[in-house]
Amino acid sequence: MTPPPIDDSQPRRYRSLFLSDLHLGTRGTQAEALLEFLREHDAETVYLIGDIVDGWRLRSSWYWPQTHNDVVQKLLRKARKGARLIYVPGNHDEFLRAFCGMQFGAIEIHDSLVHEAADGKRYLVIHGDVFDVVVRHARWLAFFGDWAYEVALWLSTRINIVRRRLGLAYWSLSAWAKARVKNAVNFIGRFEETLAMEARRRQVDGVICGHIHTAAIRDLDGFTYINTGDWVESCTAVVEHQDGRMELIDWRRHSVALGNTSQATAIAALPQRRAA
Repeated sequence: MTPPPIDDSQPRRYRSLFLSDLHLGTRGTQAEALLEFLREHDAETVYLIGDIVDGWRLRSSWYWPQTHNDVVQKLLRKARKGARLIYVPGNHDEFLRAFCGMQFGAIEIHDSLVHEAADGKRYLVIHGDVFDVVVRHARWLAFFGDWAYEVALWLSTRINIVRRRLGLAYWSLSAWAKARVKNAVNFIGRFEETLAMEARRRQVDGVICGHIHTAAIRDLDGFTYINTGDWVESCTAVVEHQDGRMELIDWRRHSVALGNTSQATAIAALPQRRAA
């Protein structure tokens, strides 16, 4: 029996929604999938945890299609409807760090801050690039890595054109490579451990970050490490339920724009991945 169609006027409502690494202004952004997600998910507080707009890429070449503008408008519409919108800049939108501590309408800009969940747990919310040695001390290498990443995304786009014609879902070449290249795996592990140490130093229960485009919710020696992932490769976000539980949503498995054929069936089957 076919499930009834989803009522777009009644999105799932959460206490908090955490998004990072949208990279608006690049061709790799999965803007249509993100718009689907934003239509289906609402929250009292929306955190934008860095690299929302890709200033690095826009400086070298301007790319801003209507779908990217639609994403911005959708986020602003949530604020107009009463959501608290908090922007924590990252390295790709570091130009906004000059405005940290300021508020523009419903948008608050912070370098980092502590989020207190409904269950009393306290999380450091930070993009995470300040803990990336390459970004801090070898910016030329970071820019080179960004160029190589764009090449991988270009290849992914061509691969996925073929996959879509074959009826296959979205697949990320760069995400596949990161999961299998030893140095990348080691870097991700060190990054997670470093963020856990920072959480301990700041006397909080965990950290919510982005930056490395690798979504995760895991316990590290008693501290909760949460990475929201991105909207280029993983198409993931983290939501906080009304009781404080954290859930990681992998939208690739539910997106019509990324290859799923039935939106009603896909959305009805949303997973429940939670932190302890």
